[in-house]
Amino acid sequence: MEVRPLVQLGFPASPAKLRRNLTGGEHVLLELRVENYAVIESVAVQFAAGLNLLTGETGAGKSILIDALALLLGDKASTEAVRHGAEKAVISAVFDADSKAIDAVLADNGLDAAEEAQLILRREIGSAAKSRVFVNNQPATVTVLKQLASHLAVIHAQNEAVLCFDEVSRLSLLDAFAGLDSAQIADAYAAWQELRRRIADLERDEQDHLRRLDLWNFQRKEIADASPQPGEDEKLAAEKRLLSNAERIYSAAMGAYDSLYESNASAAALMRGAARQLEELSRFDQRFRESLAHLESARITVEDVGQMLRSYADGIDSSPERLAQVEERLATLERLKRKYGPALEDVVALETDLARKLSDMENKDEVLRRLRVELAAAAEHYLEVARAASRKRYEAAHQLEKLVESEINELAMKARFKAQISGSDEEENWTTRGFDQVRFLISANPGEPLAPVEEIASGGELSRVMLALKTSVEAGPAGKARRNGASKPAAHRTLVFDEIDTGIGGRAAEAVGKKLKQLSRTAQVLCVTHLPQIASFADEHYVIEKRESGGRTKTSVRALNPQERIEELARMMSGAKLTETSLKHAEQLLKANR
Repeated sequence: MEVRPLVQLGFPASPAKLRRNLTGGEHVLLELRVENYAVIESVAVQFAAGLNLLTGETGAGKSILIDALALLLGDKASTEAVRHGAEKAVISAVFDADSKAIDAVLADNGLDAAEEAQLILRREIGSAAKSRVFVNNQPATVTVLKQLASHLAVIHAQNEAVLCFDEVSRLSLLDAFAGLDSAQIADAYAAWQELRRRIADLERDEQDHLRRLDLWNFQRKEIADASPQPGEDEKLAAEKRLLSNAERIYSAAMGAYDSLYESNASAAALMRGAARQLEELSRFDQRFRESLAHLESARITVEDVGQMLRSYADGIDSSPERLAQVEERLATLERLKRKYGPALEDVVALETDLARKLSDMENKDEVLRRLRVELAAAAEHYLEVARAASRKRYEAAHQLEKLVESEINELAMKARFKAQISGSDEEENWTTRGFDQVRFLISANPGEPLAPVEEIASGGELSRVMLALKTSVEAGPAGKARRNGASKPAAHRTLVFDEIDTGIGGRAAEAVGKKLKQLSRTAQVLCVTHLPQIASFADEHYVIEKRESGGRTKTSVRALNPQERIEELARMMSGAKLTETSLKHAEQLLKANR
């Protein structure tokens, strides 16, 4: 399936108009197309800036649409999702993404940017476990999708709230708010661990050391005796091909030489005859002088190629003895690759590593002293970067708890919130993320003590706390780090919420709707909801419907006009049978939340 340019898709507004009500650099999802995915046969949805709400009956496929978008952001694909009877599922999207960061990702992966500041993503999932990825109609990989995803959209999945409060997720949320990249800590931790491993190897018991020494000596001697050189096997394989086909190669070279130069009917002889005729013609007509010069140049080239072929043929070695030597050498190298490879470069690298290990063992005491000095330096370096990260986390935690508490209290809760950091820099606490541990504490009711969110919050409260956290992370220092350039404002990603309203209703639902509306003023928001109170805040409202046709279930998506919105809200309130009361209530709800 080809994703057509924006103009051909019939969008009602240009990218500039879609962005006009947003602040900063926004990456707007313009269109999502889904074909033969789960119960969806063919759907194309054109989204707008602001708050896009998706509603529909249970089981209609609302979350399937979000799952399809997740695949374009690099999620793992399953062939089971391909619609029954189809060869492949195709999911594509067009983003309005004018961003230096995105251009850098494309350039790093050898991909061209699309025209009109658009980014076109497509993923094909075959029923036979074949999958293909295209970026701007150029072949790409899932890795590229993942690299682009962090600049395009973030999906907050259904029932994510519980998962957000495990130990790893809590630290990840705090780091995301602080804009903290723990890669430097992970590198320092890995270097420290490697030195610890080398010291442990040297300090193992003597009997084990003797066995290892014997093995290492044997392996090194076997490699050293063969003395392999990087790339030697490829050169020998090429030489073997020449030696094995020496007669055919000689015959072909000499045949070409005769045809070009040696025989009476050779190309060079015929061209010399033609040159004499042209020289005669040029005496009468000057136009043939240039043709004569071209012919002479071609003849010289032909003769040069002929001489090169003759020299090549004279240099062909058809020695059976040399062929036997090459085959024997190749057999030796193949044996080494099977034991120590897979590539010959790996064998050479192993010899170097074995030499180092043997040297370490022979100079055990001296090496241990040096390694312990290096270990102390590595530990100091780890503590330096981990403590710096910890200080940043403490500062961020203080900002985060104030911001989250403010956000929570805007979501119909009277709660206190605290991001509590604990843990010491003792060695037993060291990890690839540092030594900090984070807990999110909440008091959901006045006068109640603070306690872990995941232990005391109800399902509806968890959803609202999670929304407050996600809102705060998007508004925090991490948002400022996602810039297109130093002089440009932060680039906002499309925010996707899949049934964030689980477990809430009434006044809380209205508060969540207001919060989503607030978010949509600075970023495009897509939200799947089953609550009319939230749906009433939509800038664009889409209904997802499931119908049976020809014995197959088909899902469709369509944007609602004002009257259809009233009817859909009424359906959400009262069920399939619409009443005058529910229609009036829906109309009032829409007027109140415009």
